[in-house]
Amino acid sequence: MEISDNALNVLVAKSFRGIGRAWVVKHLKGQETANRMVALLNDHGKGTTAITHKEFESAREGIWNSVSESAGTIDGVVGIGDAEFPPFRGAVKNSERPVVLFYRGDLELLKMENRNVAVIGLLHPDRDTEIVEAVVVRRLMALGATIVSGLALGCDTVAHKEALLCGGKTVAILPSPLDDILPAANRRLAEEIAGGNGLLITEYHESANSRMELSGRYQERDRLQALFSDCVVLTASYARNDLGHDSGSRLAMEYARSYSIRRAVMYDPELDAANPKYDLNRQLLAADDGVLIINRKNLESTAKDIVRQHAHAPCEAGVQPDLFG
Repeated sequence: MEISDNALNVLVAKSFRGIGRAWVVKHLKGQETANRMVALLNDHGKGTTAITHKEFESAREGIWNSVSESAGTIDGVVGIGDAEFPPFRGAVKNSERPVVLFYRGDLELLKMENRNVAVIGLLHPDRDTEIVEAVVVRRLMALGATIVSGLALGCDTVAHKEALLCGGKTVAILPSPLDDILPAANRRLAEEIAGGNGLLITEYHESANSRMELSGRYQERDRLQALFSDCVVLTASYARNDLGHDSGSRLAMEYARSYSIRRAVMYDPELDAANPKYDLNRQLLAADDGVLIINRKNLESTAKDIVRQHAHAPCEAGVQPDLFG
């Protein structure tokens, strides 16, 4: 496991009261010494008492020991200011910028020159939705895209599996530490992603202490799906309503909008008009005429519009039959 002194400093800073992402982005430039870190925390922190060098070093040792316990499942840890720290897409405010990432696999998949497309959606999609999604993913990958998703059941799983089936690259963004992957049902899939030249990333090295904390982490995961992608494609999702329906997909699409990242939805007006699982798709299309539509009829042109780069080699012939027949 590789962890830079800088990444460790970021983790230590965040362990003190009142220190969040916005503080880190504003005050840390990378490669600060221990003396400089203590001075910054005392001069610009929100603690009521001064932090001593001994307290800083004690916190640093504790975090190092905690992270080291997961060394078998973590390839590395990078922090803002490290040369390897991946850039984000779009206009992201300081409080929402990632400042430290734990990863397993190929971190270079998040480089700016890599064309990343997030594909997200329902936990319980219809079979027809899965079929169309698989073909969309296949075409995006044939045009050179790396598929980003959240390892959730349903549409996320379809996206990751189709990417692996095509021999392509996929990035899974997690709401959990790498030694306690959620959902548990997709731990084998996570291993396949990491072992197949893909990437697993998370902002966390410890499990959530409560359901409320875990719920917040899912929302934070949704923002990372947006800011590490050049376009976010929604396969299908309920709209938020008084029946209790809501989804992380809605949040991811909202983050993409706020960051000025392109958005697209899978939708066929003739086939999907009466399906409530496309309510969010319809809602987004009604609210923003800049949202792209992708379906069987316009697949080639819209996929090219989403990826906007020269085609790479498509899936090998015979890997999977044409699902559209």
